[in-house]
Amino acid sequence: MKYICQCCGELHDTWPSIAFKVPNNYLQLSATEKKNIAEISSDFCVIRYEDQTDYFIRTTLTQKVIDNCTDLDYGIWVSLSEKSFYDYRENFHNDDHITSYFGWLCSFIPGYPSTLNIPTTVQTKSDNQRPEVFPRESHNHPFVKDYYSGISVTEAERRVDEMMRHTGYYN
Repeated sequence: MKYICQCCGELHDTWPSIAFKVPNNYLQLSATEKKNIAEISSDFCVIRYEDQTDYFIRTTLTQKVIDNCTDLDYGIWVSLSEKSFYDYRENFHNDDHITSYFGWLCSFIPGYPSTLNIPTTVQTKSDNQRPEVFPRESHNHPFVKDYYSGISVTEAERRVDEMMRHTGYYN
């Protein structure tokens, strides 16, 4: 699969990461709400409703592709508790801070019933890399099953193609 990258304009022949710029919760806000109750950056999002505050971080998830040497990477968002969010943010530039948090998936992955609120373990990494997400295996959902069983090359290509068509990478 070849594609022209929207970011760098160059031709690539490997799968791009399927990335989400914002958590689904942010997408659901009106323009006024985005301006008044939300803070967003490339790695953090906070939404302050009247009765609660939601905290999100950008993470990665790697999907095993069966019989292929390349896996499929996702750039997804998860929600964390307030305590975990501030621990992560305070140690964001600390290369030696390795820990894990409980989180909820907050990106809607096409091709599945809603993937929102799948429970996850969020594992931080050294060298200031984005944390890796691992869906909780005990959660009964087709995405979780595929995560642990792997997907076919055809399915991986279908997902990339669908995402690229949806985001306008090519027509």
